[in-house]
Amino acid sequence: MIFICFFFLTSCEDVIEIELNDAEPRLVVEANLHVRIETGIAGGYIKLTTTAPFFDNIIPTVENAIVKIIDENGIHYPFTHTEDGFYYGDFIPQEDIDYTLEILYNEETYTATTYFVSGVPLEYVEQRNDGGFGGDQIELKVFYLDPAGEENFYYFIGSSERGLRRSVTSDEFYDGNEIFGRYLADDLAPGDLVQFALYGSTEEFYNYMFILLQQTGGGGGPFETQPATVRGNIINETNPENYPLGYFRIAELSILNYQVE
Repeated sequence: MIFICFFFLTSCEDVIEIELNDAEPRLVVEANLHVRIETGIAGGYIKLTTTAPFFDNIIPTVENAIVKIIDENGIHYPFTHTEDGFYYGDFIPQEDIDYTLEILYNEETYTATTYFVSGVPLEYVEQRNDGGFGGDQIELKVFYLDPAGEENFYYFIGSSERGLRRSVTSDEFYDGNEIFGRYLADDLAPGDLVQFALYGSTEEFYNYMFILLQQTGGGGGPFETQPATVRGNIINETNPENYPLGYFRIAELSILNYQVE
């Protein structure tokens, strides 16, 4: 009887192979440019990758594209590839000017147009040690003041070696008041360093990130594999059906670093 049961159990260990249909890779664009509120220094990057099969661990990078930004006055700002799909250029955005990102890749032209969005400075951090669902986690809140009488949107990032948290906020119910971004992470402890970043945002980017964060839960990267395709503001001028993923944005950025007490 023992032999029969053993045979039955071991005979159920057949390997089932599932054939997946791999789609043609699409261009993925992370075009994040900013000016620091605290220093006035411009920075950011344009990162180009392509989509990959679901079970692949390596994300292919694009190193042979021609990348530039063109302002509404026809001035060109070239971006040069450095490594790992990152492109950098000498670009200082100005208010009230439209900027167009242009990417030439695989004989197709991709474009997106946006403008420089102002932001507000992060001001101070409040710490409580009885946060979280169990009341036993360190919870941080970083505050900023929303300008009154304006429609504003914000993109917030809190990061440490314990984890990354992202969120987007509208001032629809907070116009002219203090708003805060919250940071919670497992095992956050005294001495940990946390960096908070707050970007100004267009309404379009707010809506785009809101959908992405609903799918990712607010952690991880916004350009990782998604359950559903979320289209950004970049289009393929040459072949619209071969649309890219990602977003082009330019905004003021405030950064505040905090050491957990």
